[in-house]
Amino acid sequence: MQEKELQQISSVVRRFVDEGQIPGAVVGVSRRGKVVYLEPHGVMDEDAGTAMQQDAIFRMASSTKPVLGVAAMMMIEDGLFNPADLVWNYIPEFNDIQVAVLADPADEEVSPQYVLEEPPPHRLVDPHRPVTIHDLLTHNSGLATYGLGMAVANWAWQDGDTLASWIPKVAAGPLDYQPGARWAYSPLVGLDVVARIIEIVSGEALDELVQQRIFDPLDMQDTHWHLPEQKTSRLVVLQDDEGTFRGEKKIGFRMPPGYFSGSIGLVSTARDFLHFHQMLENRGTLFGNRVLQESSVELMSSNQLGSLYRSKRDTDGLGFGFTVEVTLDPEKANSPRSTGSYGWGGAFGTVSWNEPNEDLIVVIMVQKITEDLHDEIARAVHAAIQD
Repeated sequence: MQEKELQQISSVVRRFVDEGQIPGAVVGVSRRGKVVYLEPHGVMDEDAGTAMQQDAIFRMASSTKPVLGVAAMMMIEDGLFNPADLVWNYIPEFNDIQVAVLADPADEEVSPQYVLEEPPPHRLVDPHRPVTIHDLLTHNSGLATYGLGMAVANWAWQDGDTLASWIPKVAAGPLDYQPGARWAYSPLVGLDVVARIIEIVSGEALDELVQQRIFDPLDMQDTHWHLPEQKTSRLVVLQDDEGTFRGEKKIGFRMPPGYFSGSIGLVSTARDFLHFHQMLENRGTLFGNRVLQESSVELMSSNQLGSLYRSKRDTDGLGFGFTVEVTLDPEKANSPRSTGSYGWGGAFGTVSWNEPNEDLIVVIMVQKITEDLHDEIARAVHAAIQD
């Protein structure tokens, strides 16, 4: 990659900062196992005017999910569960879960996907089939967060909740739609059920397992669910520090101290997430440590849903693997990423992805959703590729 062309990334980010679209960002790019760009821009605290640091710490929100995906692949490798396994085999309360549908029987298959206030007239029906781990890892289990089921459910966190105490509340349901019927993103629920199953089959708390088997081997020194006090000065300040978003009526963003979510909640740095993605680029290894088998990386990053996935771009050409979006056809997807790219992002603007066909990794750390920034950086990165 050419140094001059790589500096176009800086030009893109500076423009977004100068125009007031974002306060600041840290962007990292790796090619063929080497970090070729890692630069801070703008400020990390607008009121104080504190310059962005390269080691600034960002709230990852749903960028947490691919970490859970890797932990799930480990359990599959270890023979502790299979994607086709029924969830109730591990959490028996799921045996009785029902599906919320509109009151009119004719509307059963067209229940609304978004219900943010009081639910409309509805009834509960039995699921056509049980929920599987595969359903949870691909967001087509029926455990959505903005739909009819969520509006009916009572899933609020209580002080002292852990995965062990909260997931049975989720199992009380109801589901938002029939398992496997459609793709509907589950920001807070589905992958936390997987996280609890990981705890059950491994005999370890999720945070301890992830620390020992992912963060430590990958030298992810600044990735935490609960940020140590001595590192708080490096935490980027959010314009809305409450972390509010749709669905908080039922589930607040701030987790209880003993709750370690597989869906949200990590904080991290660009350096650490470059390490995470370099492990995936190397097909499971980094720093001489094998974290995953090659076959697990392939499984995680392959489309698992056929044509069922519909992204927020609402285009063809995209698929969904285990916790990550997959680019199948960049032209149809209107995406600047190459075929086979995979990754995910978070509600506060962070996004990261691998492009296996280009031996390329991009990590964008920002705390404000600006999708145009992501695409423009991707185009600048690709313009710098000379071979």
